[in-house]
Amino acid sequence: VNQSVLIPRDETEILVRKAIEIINENNFKMALDVGTKRIGIALSDYLQVIATPHSFISRVPEEKAVEAIVKIAKENRVEKIVVGVPINMDGTFGGQAKDCQDFSQKLIGFDIILEDERLTSEEAEERLRSRKIDFRKNKGLVDMESACVILEQYLGK
Repeated sequence: VNQSVLIPRDETEILVRKAIEIINENNFKMALDVGTKRIGIALSDYLQVIATPHSFISRVPEEKAVEAIVKIAKENRVEKIVVGVPINMDGTFGGQAKDCQDFSQKLIGFDIILEDERLTSEEAEERLRSRKIDFRKNKGLVDMESACVILEQYLGK
């Protein structure tokens, strides 16, 4: 016996409109793994549960990198950018952490969250190895996966 529930057309339209409204209201999150050569980029889904690798870009020239990030952020309705900061094991900010913090200040018009990214590259490499992805000749894959780890860490809080 088929006991499916039929929703009246008017109610279906209301539900669809409400779903579209929720999707449109939800802004996405972006994470950056900022290195000296490349920047890995990851984006959240609209429910802000899943992190997906987006791309990696060259860090140099820095103005072009900032422009590219802002463009990607605007195209994807990003409200917050989570920037990974490699804090030392003793909790202090070293040179690379300060560099990431300085870079994040150039991303005007977004809420910036600094996220501890200790050991994310190691985790990213392990994830890629487990999926049988050879990243030795394309370190950008590690940067994108690291950005995912950073974003997942933030979304999980």
